[in-house]
Amino acid sequence: GMPIVRSQILALGMSEAATAAARAQGFDVVRSDAIDAETSMVTLRAPAGMATRRALRRLREADPQGVYDFDHLHLESGAGLAVTGFAQSGASGGPRIGLVDSGVNEAVPVAARRGFASEAPIAGPHGTAIAELISSAAPGARIYAADIYGGAPTGGASSALARALGWLASENVAVINVSLVGPRNQVVQGVVARMVARGFVIVAAVGNDGPAAAPLFPASYDGVVGVTGVDARDRVLVEAGRGAQVDFAAIGVQGRARGTSYAAPIVAAHLAVRLQTPSAAAARNALNAMQSDARDLGARGRDDVYGYGLIASN
Repeated sequence: GMPIVRSQILALGMSEAATAAARAQGFDVVRSDAIDAETSMVTLRAPAGMATRRALRRLREADPQGVYDFDHLHLESGAGLAVTGFAQSGASGGPRIGLVDSGVNEAVPVAARRGFASEAPIAGPHGTAIAELISSAAPGARIYAADIYGGAPTGGASSALARALGWLASENVAVINVSLVGPRNQVVQGVVARMVARGFVIVAAVGNDGPAAAPLFPASYDGVVGVTGVDARDRVLVEAGRGAQVDFAAIGVQGRARGTSYAAPIVAAHLAVRLQTPSAAAARNALNAMQSDARDLGARGRDDVYGYGLIASN
């Protein structure tokens, strides 16, 4: 029931033998991308006339040890208009923060821009709003903006998300904000696990499908910092997801825009100040410090509604 890119399958760490076997069955290798020094992601196209579900099943049967999945699509985790009017510092000595979203308007200063759904990034209101929130929460922040939408019908694909994460890892950007939601994807999960083990911190919105909704991803992957949203009176947004994936809360209402999307960058900005370079030990220390700083809301201690509590916007 989740949207996918038709006829496209992703593989993580596919061996040469498995690649040759797939080609022999009529699969085309669309591209191969290095995720890190040890791992590549291969994008495959199913043979003409073969259903995507059948194609995935066939690849998994032929290579049971491999990691294969659909190329799922991710949606922006917020509703409303672009957030504008935030103060932006002219300084450039702030923390480095990765942003995986739509493209960012040229008026918002960023350290680097890359497109992963099209050749060049295309500005969108959602990515621009998140970048503005990061700039406000962390004055002088050096934002590395990865556009995984590019105005394409298949924007937000797992393949683009994985490649964007790989780029940010290669740039040594320790804290990455992902205000997007989608289903569990084994390839993205594998990429995230590798990055978390290396000391990167990925911050993600828990989503706006309501308190009874199933967990959404990437917020629900192990090691990802899941963020929920609250209103101006510190009450959880009625549409916010709940569960073990919730680690922190932050304000999620910005004018006429609302959603957990707008809470995640506040937490990411605070973490980025504490973590300048990837380090598993330093990441644990930064998260422990955040837990101590969080203002407890709801049930005493960590809970499935507010996590460890509220992180102030400034």
